[in-house]
Amino acid sequence: METKRLPSGVEMPVLGLGVYQMKPGHETEQAIEWAFEAGYRHIDTAMMYRNEESVGAAIRRSGLPRDEVFVTTKILPTRRNAKEQLEQSLRKLDLDHVDLYLIHWPLPLGNASLWRRLESLRESGLAREIGVSNFGRRRLESLLPDAALQPAVNQVLFNPFRYCRAILDYCREKGIVFEAYSPLARGKGLDDPAIVAVAERHGRTPAQVVLRWAVQHGAIVIPKSSRQERIRENAQIFDFELSGEDIAALDALDRTGGTAKARF
Repeated sequence: METKRLPSGVEMPVLGLGVYQMKPGHETEQAIEWAFEAGYRHIDTAMMYRNEESVGAAIRRSGLPRDEVFVTTKILPTRRNAKEQLEQSLRKLDLDHVDLYLIHWPLPLGNASLWRRLESLRESGLAREIGVSNFGRRRLESLLPDAALQPAVNQVLFNPFRYCRAILDYCREKGIVFEAYSPLARGKGLDDPAIVAVAERHGRTPAQVVLRWAVQHGAIVIPKSSRQERIRENAQIFDFELSGEDIAALDALDRTGGTAKARF
């Protein structure tokens, strides 16, 4: 599995399983079991998803060494008690640390003070790396001047229809790893003729082509699926490459105008 090195030296797998909107219990645990069987070693959850306990149960049952599984969770930024929140998440996950802890979305004010709390959590070892989610360029620019550590990762809604080039380029310029959630646009648009044509040229599925497009743009991808065949399919994206012509065809599907804005 390909990885990207974060500032601390932590290796973050380029492919992960997102568990947003997965029901706690059997659905989440079964999906993670299938993902591990397919070679995934990266699970993305959040306090808000209410399935951290199921993520932890699946990791324990897998028998995989802790250092082989990359775990991300996220803080609710509207609650300022960062240490208490992370400790609560760790109890649910039954882990002594997470590999990446993110601010789930930016606040109108107060992001800098919350970021300083996350910096202290990294220093304490409760989080190996820290980052943000849903931060556009303006939010990042306001955060960075007062930060002792810049975010290791920015997780943003990103797919061919939401090709936010300005955020991607800014993160690349600053050395912030760019991570795409909803990289398959929840399946909407996978029947677009441009995507289908590229998929047919490569003998691949539209989903594989779209994920490969994001990876070739330098993004980490965390597609969400609870279906075994889709989980396996989404993992088969590292043995082919899109041409420049393919990339341009998918880039042209963008509906954002290359905006620097994220969802918030």
